[in-house]
Amino acid sequence: MEPEPNKCNNPDCKCENCTCGPDCQCGKNGNPPTCGCDKEPGACCKKLGMCGMKKKFMPFPMARIGEPAPCFEAQAYFDGDFKTIKLSDYKEKWVVLFFYPMDFTFVCPTELCAFSDASDNFAKINTCVIGCSSDSKYVHREFALRDRKQGGVAPLKIPLIADNSHCLCKMYGCMVMKGEDKGCAYRATYIIDPNGILRHISINDLQVGRSVDEVMRLVQAFQFTDEHGEVCPANWKQGRKGMKPKAGDPDLKKYFEDELGKGK
Repeated sequence: MEPEPNKCNNPDCKCENCTCGPDCQCGKNGNPPTCGCDKEPGACCKKLGMCGMKKKFMPFPMARIGEPAPCFEAQAYFDGDFKTIKLSDYKEKWVVLFFYPMDFTFVCPTELCAFSDASDNFAKINTCVIGCSSDSKYVHREFALRDRKQGGVAPLKIPLIADNSHCLCKMYGCMVMKGEDKGCAYRATYIIDPNGILRHISINDLQVGRSVDEVMRLVQAFQFTDEHGEVCPANWKQGRKGMKPKAGDPDLKKYFEDELGKGK
């Protein structure tokens, strides 16, 4: 049976009286059919794979802990050239994807330099670090080539994705939606495991930079739990003991006595 012209034939579509056509992707993967494109009910925003049900609403983030990280393909500046980066290129590796507001600002250069300087240590634990902002790839190039003493980030060892379409920060749910910084990204950090599953999300407001040491600790902790089948308590660091999540386990009782009973 041929699809009806201007008729949505997607069985997952949640729009009422949808007329997006046979290629409509509304409601894909069970996501609420909202995308922020400010279109009338039934008007499809194919770029994000969702549909605008209302004229005014907050976009629904697609990034969720425990589910596959939203796939992307984007232009980036890295290692002296413009390159296309795909999340699928990083299979079998851990990925730290961090968003930041803008190049040539104040806190952002400090974060980029910190992540770049730590990139070799991340590589030792099978982890790639990727930065992303709404700047164009050409702005990224100038930022990456400018000396740190002059407000740049050279030498830079990590790729910078150009999200000037705002598509990635919308998909990952970290775009500033109002005020003078509308359209840029919050300081958002995502840790993705080798199976493409999102394991960590954290988002700072614009004024406060991140701790790269804490991001490293989190990656190491997730790797530890995956390898040993244990869980990591508060302030766990590499080299410390984990906990066996079994009620009544004698090792767990001893852990509580040794760690939480100190000083009592």
